[in-house]
Amino acid sequence: MERYQFEYFLAVVDQGGINAAATALNLAQPTISQAIRLTERELGVQLFHRIGRGMVLSSAGHALIGPARRVMRGLILAGSALSDDVGRARGRLDLAVASTMSAGTLADIVAAVRNEAPGVVFRISELRDEASAPALIREGHCEIAICHLPIATGTGLVEVEFGRQEWWLTFPPGTGIPGEGSLALTDLPDVPFVVVPKGTPRAREIENEVRRAGRELRISLVLEHREARLSYVLAGLGAAFLDRPLAEEAQRRGATVRSIEPQVSTAVGLVYDSASLSPAGRVFVSTVQSRSFS
Repeated sequence: MERYQFEYFLAVVDQGGINAAATALNLAQPTISQAIRLTERELGVQLFHRIGRGMVLSSAGHALIGPARRVMRGLILAGSALSDDVGRARGRLDLAVASTMSAGTLADIVAAVRNEAPGVVFRISELRDEASAPALIREGHCEIAICHLPIATGTGLVEVEFGRQEWWLTFPPGTGIPGEGSLALTDLPDVPFVVVPKGTPRAREIENEVRRAGRELRISLVLEHREARLSYVLAGLGAAFLDRPLAEEAQRRGATVRSIEPQVSTAVGLVYDSASLSPAGRVFVSTVQSRSFS
């Protein structure tokens, strides 16, 4: 099989169909279709079930995803193994980043790495489910994940903390909250709350602090997608505990925002496989370890 066959197969998987894959790769739709059919003939299996105009992965297709990603990761690492004329790392570095960490500190880290190794090209994708970070790294979807820690206990992967993320109380625009400055959890107002499902590490930590303060949250809405909470708060459906960057965005859009006492914060950092880091990945990790980012 050729490299393009793995690339086109993964594009169809990641984009959810041939048309979207063709758009993402800037290719004609028949080019993608022909490559998929060729791959199926060479492997002797059906990778997708054709249902109307849609495509659904077969069991063989599911089984191919991991090996295909590892092949593509190996090719990327091979291309990154060489240095530029003065010995600096080059190549592509794939990062999967939790939505609330894609700016701010990460931008500072990327700038510092680019200063050390200007030949490194970054590909930054959204890490929608932080619990999936170890699997994404193992499957070759990304080289380094940036998310809340701990996340990789017992996986053999390495975690490097580079900061902590604070959680602030955010109320819908027009909510009258007396006083200024930090709000003690013991004084938590009896308002409806927009929350994420119980059981996630951040939700448990916040819930425990609220209970220690002798209060209970009156829940109006449970959202699977953490990044959607801001929209629901701004729509007046309830208050929420948001990580500081999202809370500050809410404040710019008219929400009432207060820090809390006691402060609730969680570690954030890198997750990676030390045995498979590319030269660019090693520069990224060493940059984080040797500098102070906050």
